[in-house]
This record gives sequence, structure tokens and C-alpha cells, in this order.
Amino acid sequence: MAIETLVASETQHPAPPAHVKQRHFVLVLAAIVLLASAAVAFALRLGEHRALAKETEALAIPSVVLVQPKPEPAQQDLTLPSTLQAYTESPIYARTSGYVARWYKDIGSQVKKGQLLADLETPEVDQELLQSRAARGQAEAQMNLAKTSAQRWESLRKMDAVAQQETDEKSSGFTQGEAALASATANVHRLEQLESFKHIYAPFAGVITRRNTDIGALINAGNSGTNQELFVVAQINPIRVYVDVPEIYAPSVRHGVSATIELPSFPGQRFTGAVARSADAIDPATRTLRTEIDVPNRDGRLFPGSYAQVHFGVNVAAVRLSVPVNTLLFRAEGPRAAVVGADGKIHLKSVTIGRDYGTEVEILGGLDPSESIVLNPGDSLEEGQAVNVVKAASHS
Repeated sequence: MAIETLVASETQHPAPPAHVKQRHFVLVLAAIVLLASAAVAFALRLGEHRALAKETEALAIPSVVLVQPKPEPAQQDLTLPSTLQAYTESPIYARTSGYVARWYKDIGSQVKKGQLLADLETPEVDQELLQSRAARGQAEAQMNLAKTSAQRWESLRKMDAVAQQETDEKSSGFTQGEAALASATANVHRLEQLESFKHIYAPFAGVITRRNTDIGALINAGNSGTNQELFVVAQINPIRVYVDVPEIYAPSVRHGVSATIELPSFPGQRFTGAVARSADAIDPATRTLRTEIDVPNRDGRLFPGSYAQVHFGVNVAAVRLSVPVNTLLFRAEGPRAAVVGADGKIHLKSVTIGRDYGTEVEILGGLDPSESIVLNPGDSLEEGQAVNVVKAASHS
């Protein structure tokens, strides 16, 4: 009976109310929502972290702008500085000592070859000449006496009237007299020639560019001491122009190549000449070829010492490029250009710089026209560094 009553009581236990079930459902749903929100927040945070890491990695790679080297034309106008020089220029010195008695030509005077420029007074030389002539006369008289004695003794020897020893002594005296006369005569000729140097003549036709003496000036023979250079004579037709041609252009500047000369004193005018000769050797100190150009100057408009610019139209066999100045890195090992290869990495290439055009420079070697170089490269760029190419700029 008790067992039946217990079974009946369990069978008749009432079910939970509906609002309880609804509460359980809400709690479960809230838990699911919270878990979903947490999962979404975690996913968003993970995505932001990855995006930040990716952005940081991208910012670590520098961005660069590229330019292309510009090939220069094979023929160009080569302009080099120079100074005009006289074709022939000679300082005139006195060959004898004395005083300036008179000068006949001043600076700017046109002279002909052999024309008298000045006269010197040479009292010491004049007296020496008189003395040497007297000594020659004395030597001549002594020689004549020795000759007569030798001839007389030779006649007496034939008659066996004198000894052979005495005859030989007389003959020797005559021979010595001849030598003394020859010496005295040579001294006279030397002093006559020295005295003739008191007349100063022009050695060639030209113009007097300097006169460094005046009447009464003491002149010593030769080119030593002060005030020894009396005149300077220059031949200015044609006029010489010397230029130092850079080694790369040396093969194009040969004998007969025409050149034009510009001077600041003649704006807008050009004077034509031709290469007369060159040193045929490169100066190892300057890496240039010394070249001479002869320019006709019949009217004398070109003056020695004037500054000039020489223009050549030359063909250049080597490949030459020009790049902006701000594409080069100047480091201790020399100038470098940062080239971006097909792998997107930096390759630092050594370059040889030629002429400076201001905003651009000439590159004589080290670059290829097809290569792309970095514009405004940072000093921190290193070999093999990856970069991002922002925009390829055209080099105009």
C-alpha cells in the first residue's frame, strides 16, 4: 500500500511552469550571443593586428622615384677655355755691356726683321778694341822680324856659316810669331763683333709688346741681373691658341680639325682656325691632350694674353649619359648611382663623372641607358635593399 502510494505521488508531480522554461532559453541565448561577440571581437582584433603588422612592414620598405639616364648625342660642341699667345715671342737682351744711348721703337710699334731698336754706348769695349788692334800690330811686326831672321839664318845655314841649332831657333821664333799674330787677330775680331752688339736689332718682324729700358740705363751683357730685358718682340699673325683637351675627346681632335674662337671683347663674333699640332701624349697629371690651334690675325685684332673660349665639333665614340645631380650618392669610395634591378632591390654602381651642366652631370661610365636610377636617394640606402617604386619619372 505504501509502495503504491509513493508511485502514485511521483506520477502525479506537476511540470515546471512555462515562464521557467522561457528564462532558461533566454539565458542560453545570452550565453551564445556573448560567446559569438567575444569570438567576433577576437577575430577583429587579430585582423587589426595583422593589418598593423603588414602596414608596419610595408612602411619599413622605402619608396623611391626612378628616372632614366638620357643619352647624349654622338656629336657635340666641345667648349674649352684658353689664352691667346703670340706665334713667336722673344725677349731682346744686350750682348755687350754699356749704357743706353738711344731707343727708336716703343710699345705697339710694328718692326721688320733687322730693324734698329736701340743703340748702346760701350766705352770699355771700345777701348779694349783699340788695345787689341795695337796688340795685333805689335804681334804682326814681331812676326815679320822673326820671318826675316828665319829667312836670313836659313841662307847662312846653306853656306854653313851658322849652326843648325841657331837656324832652328829662328824658324821656331817665326812660327811663334805667326801664332801670336793669329791670336791677336782673333781677339780683334771678337771685340769687333762684341762692339757690333751695341746696336740692337729686331730678330723678326712683329710688334714691340714691352720696352723695359730708357736712356742712360746701365746694361750688363747677357740675361742676368736687373733691367736686362730691353724689349719684347712678338709675332701675332697667326696667333697661337693652346687648349687642354680631355682624354675622352682626344681621338676626335686631330691635325686639321677646324675650331672657332670666341672672345669677350668681340661678343657675337667668332674667329676660325685649325688644329696645327698636338702633344700626341696624354698628360698623366691632368688627363688632357695639349693641342695648338693657329688662327689668322692679319688685321691684328686678336691680342696675346686675351682670354678665349675654343669650340670644337667633335664626334664621341664612347657612350655618354646625363643624369640629374640629385641622383648621385657621394661617398668615401667615390660617386655612386642607386640602380633598381628587376628584383626590386637597390644596386649601388660606381660611376665616372664628366662635365657639370649645373642641374645635370655627364656620366662617362658605370651606367647603362636602360637602367633605372633612384631620384633623391637617401644616404641610408644600402646594396641589396628592397624598395617600392612609387612612380617612374621621365628625364627630360
